[in-house]
Amino acid sequence: MQLQVTNSPFSQEQGELLNQLLPTLTETQKIWLSGYLANTQSTVPSGQSNVETNTALQDSAQNKTREITIIYGSHTGNCEALAEELSKKLEHQEYKVTLSSMENFKPKGLKKVEDLLILTSTHGDGDPPDNAISLYDFLHSKRAPELEDLRYSVLSLGDSSYEFYCQTGKDFDARLEELGGERLYPRVDCDLDFEEPAEEWFDGVLAILNDTKDVSQAGDPSSQPGPKDTTENQSNYSRKNPFKAEILENLNLNGRGSNKETRHLELDLEGANLEYEPGDSLGIFPNNDPVLVDQLLQEMDWNAEEQVSINKQGELLPLRDALITTFEITSLTKPLLEKASQLTNNEELNKLLSPESKEELQNYIYGRDLIDLVQDYGPWPVSAAEFIKILRKIPVRLYSIASSAKANPDEVHLTIGAVRYDTNGRNRTGVCSVQCAERSESGDSLPVFVQRNQNFKLPENPDTPVIMIGAGTGVAPYRAFLEEREEIGAEGETWLFFGEQHFVTDFLYQVEWQKWLKEGVLSRFDVAFSRDTSEKIYVQHRMLEKGREIYQWLENGAAVYVCGDEKYMAKDVEAALLFILEQEGGMSKEAAEQYLADMRNQKRYQRDIY
Repeated sequence: MQLQVTNSPFSQEQGELLNQLLPTLTETQKIWLSGYLANTQSTVPSGQSNVETNTALQDSAQNKTREITIIYGSHTGNCEALAEELSKKLEHQEYKVTLSSMENFKPKGLKKVEDLLILTSTHGDGDPPDNAISLYDFLHSKRAPELEDLRYSVLSLGDSSYEFYCQTGKDFDARLEELGGERLYPRVDCDLDFEEPAEEWFDGVLAILNDTKDVSQAGDPSSQPGPKDTTENQSNYSRKNPFKAEILENLNLNGRGSNKETRHLELDLEGANLEYEPGDSLGIFPNNDPVLVDQLLQEMDWNAEEQVSINKQGELLPLRDALITTFEITSLTKPLLEKASQLTNNEELNKLLSPESKEELQNYIYGRDLIDLVQDYGPWPVSAAEFIKILRKIPVRLYSIASSAKANPDEVHLTIGAVRYDTNGRNRTGVCSVQCAERSESGDSLPVFVQRNQNFKLPENPDTPVIMIGAGTGVAPYRAFLEEREEIGAEGETWLFFGEQHFVTDFLYQVEWQKWLKEGVLSRFDVAFSRDTSEKIYVQHRMLEKGREIYQWLENGAAVYVCGDEKYMAKDVEAALLFILEQEGGMSKEAAEQYLADMRNQKRYQRDIY
């Protein structure tokens, strides 16, 4: 029904515009418009107030709008950062959003969730990150409820060089479907260069949510007013816009004759407004070794100056620069080999990728790089521009911060072990670690950003006893912990277990530990130098020697921190803790595991492992 201009307060031009608009409006748009007009009018029908009218309309709108719950399982902080970003995007469109880490999410509340977005990483051999374990176990137990009213989508982060790539995300996705949930948007699995696929998942989820949204909102999120920034000096620098930090110091911590080279880097953050806390990490965008890049160019007979695209936006760089700054060439993954097999007719490569060659494939991938691949399975009858499309971006390297901002304003310190090894007839080096060791000097700059890690934080109560366990560069965050506790005057007792190869050459930060021990900042200190005795002694052995005292500390509420290698050190340390609980606490194996699980849930057992 169209307005009759002669019987309305509108001019002929206004009436014609309304006649064109009204037939095109949906019922939802008409409700919104009614609410808007009711909110702005100065008079209302007798017996009804503006407030009552608007409240009724708003309640009706809110009742039709599904609430969105975002939960994340994060080890290094990537999923946490992405979840926060998605939450802000949804708030821009005036959705009601609940954001939570998996450890803080009450599993029984799943029955009340309408739209669930899960972001999770995968740890080790397909395991969930520590802060996702309790929810993961609940969902895969008989206690998990039917979720027929749930819509969900999963973003999974992983590393395709591992056999169980993105397994935790796959498990969550499959289990929610088994429980009756409806997949809101297909799961997306992201490799180490996760930014672009994560953005595509964001966009896909938002599109579905907006399509099914019952109450109309403004369309373009970029035109919506965002949440107010309450941080006066918020930094403009981030993972997407790293800060170029000047190197102030670059020292070798190991003595002459050591089998290792551990660099202590001090970086200048003045002017960056980057804030960090003990337990956080610093991300570095590394470069490939130019020597390795030149070997690849020679092997492939490529023109180093050829202009190639490095991203979806079509940004161009000379090929040599692109291989140095952008593309990963130092490791192989199964997905890379699968893509490479499509660029050549090599039967041996296709055989290697067959299901019956699974073990042979894993053995081939380990310790080899792109030069090995092109040498072993050429020729490659494609251009450089086509070939580099199969390569992933150089992964960011994350290092535990080894300093307290309170003790070192406008600086950040790192402890980086240079990786060097020989395999398959060639010398190999770590991309970032050897860049720092060999190609970075004082005065040079590194592109960096702060990566928050809420899963490795000192207790809120500074009187809480703290047990710190680390080997090699895994001791880095404990230097930050003790600097921080010294600055704030924390009274709680601290106990450090540190392991390395040799006392004489590998006692990292020896003078500082001894100073803190003398001053009482460090209460107890136990070391294990594995190569100084006929029988190798590691930190877990020192723990077992002090089992009774450790158990007493645990019973007194101590928080335990573990930092270092996951495959060996972290597993051995956990086994030692469980043994101590069984032996000293008189517990069964199941009771000891539950005790440790309770500690994890209370944030008294935190790990930063790699």
